[in-house]
Amino acid sequence: MRAVVGLGNVGPEYAASRHNVGFWVIERLIPRARWCREVHPWGEVHRSANGLLLRPSTYMNRSGEAVRELLSTFSLSPHEILVAYDEADLPVGSLRLRARGGAGTHRGMASVLAALGTDDVPRLRVGIGRPAQGGDWTAHVLSPPPRAEAEALSGAVDLAGELAWAFLSHGLAAALDRFSREGGRADRII
Repeated sequence: MRAVVGLGNVGPEYAASRHNVGFWVIERLIPRARWCREVHPWGEVHRSANGLLLRPSTYMNRSGEAVRELLSTFSLSPHEILVAYDEADLPVGSLRLRARGGAGTHRGMASVLAALGTDDVPRLRVGIGRPAQGGDWTAHVLSPPPRAEAEALSGAVDLAGELAWAFLSHGLAAALDRFSREGGRADRII
């Protein structure tokens, strides 16, 4: 059993924000199977024969609490999950898929790694770009992308959904293989 975790913030006021890219990836996966939806105090889980999907309800900076509960409840190990989230250090529409690594400046991923006690957590980062020079970081991540960026970001989230589905269906090696085959699309994959 494998799971995809999409990081984001709960509530309609955040739904269209760049920081909810991880939730957008989960939304791309929901139509692909028949899921049983479960609501837990720590998040919304969709379960099927294909695996699990999680949208934490703990808000971004406490995402690790929900991920730890998911692993405990469903007897998963850290390498059996793929965490999808926004990355301001990548250009808009870029993707980066890795088997492990640090959190960088992302507080949600830092929470996940701290809660699990390991950096060996597969992750799929979707580039949202940095704020304009001198711009406010919080306002940048918590606001919707402008129309000029929305198409590139939507395309990247579509491809992230494909990679996440490959992970759920066949594991990390299959997702990495698909990722490398898409390598010619430099506007989306780094």
